[in-house]
Amino acid sequence: MGKIVEIEGVNKIYGSNHVVRNLNLSVEEGEFLTLLGSSGCGKTTTLRMIAGFEEPTSGSIMVEGERVEDKEPFERNVNTVFQSYALFPHKTIYDNIAYGLKMKKVPKDEIKSRVLEMMDMVQLNGFEKRYPSQLSGGQKQRVAIARALINRPRVLLLDEPLGALDLKLRKQMQLELKRLQKKLNITFIYVTHDQEEALTMSDRIAVMHDGIIDQLASPAEIYEHPATKFVATFIGETNIYDGCITSITDGVATMTLENGAVTVNAPEDFSLLEYATISVRPEKMKFSTSPVEGFELVAQVKDYIYVGSVLKCVVSLPNGNELKIERLAGQELPPVGSKCYPYWNVDDAVLIHNESHYIFEALNNIKLA
Repeated sequence: MGKIVEIEGVNKIYGSNHVVRNLNLSVEEGEFLTLLGSSGCGKTTTLRMIAGFEEPTSGSIMVEGERVEDKEPFERNVNTVFQSYALFPHKTIYDNIAYGLKMKKVPKDEIKSRVLEMMDMVQLNGFEKRYPSQLSGGQKQRVAIARALINRPRVLLLDEPLGALDLKLRKQMQLELKRLQKKLNITFIYVTHDQEEALTMSDRIAVMHDGIIDQLASPAEIYEHPATKFVATFIGETNIYDGCITSITDGVATMTLENGAVTVNAPEDFSLLEYATISVRPEKMKFSTSPVEGFELVAQVKDYIYVGSVLKCVVSLPNGNELKIERLAGQELPPVGSKCYPYWNVDDAVLIHNESHYIFEALNNIKLA
């Protein structure tokens, strides 16, 4: 498999708003890549530039090895599925799906066979003569996907296509989309702000923040080893500790926090007296009824949050910061009002460079100069 989409040094500027900043991204053929981020991070603008609905201010975009900045959207071998479905209300489902082939003047017999094949693939057999107003939201979205896929694009761009669906239907459609993508072996570039959706469907996730990619990796790597504080807090729940590295011995660091010292594994690129961040997922947090060597945290159990099969214990540190400890329902957790000593296995915590450290260093350099 080779690279089917390549974005090199792309910037997009609207007036004084720098929406996408020097973006570099390669997408492999047959890959399901998700652009994930909050509103305004640049993910939809990036998708629209690949589709041809927006032009980059600078940089290049290549699809199948050819630059596409000067090509019209219909000249690019990509199709787009939008959240709004954009179906023709006066056309039947058959005619909606067949529209692209009719515009290309494909023979009628081939159109019929391809439309029926696509309707079978998205599980809409028998719906040929219905109109969009007679379909549910999930069925409309399947029609929109079928209409895009029938043109056999090399790349399918999906802009929050499941955002208008209810939770149960959205989860069902996630699995169906993933199944379709694997069956057809088409490259999917998917935009969403839903972290669970990204983790469920993607081969790789590009987490975007302020117009740049903070991290590009597999769902497991992003969840288990977030590269930045933003990624750690944006993907799932986590407990965050900010502090200063006060000692490093054999790759294990002591970090001094406002609430006391803790222990964490320190990769080689961390240094003594660096200001850093620790991220520990709630399911990796441990607790003890007595002090634990290497950890000086003391907390009071404040509350429980019951979410079906999982029970979350909320504990409060002396400075008022709250931590979450998560267990399967029925497993042991400290009672409300009791004192406990939070800690973790050093392998379960992730040490992250903190931007505040670089700001501090820059200010120091200015003062020294």
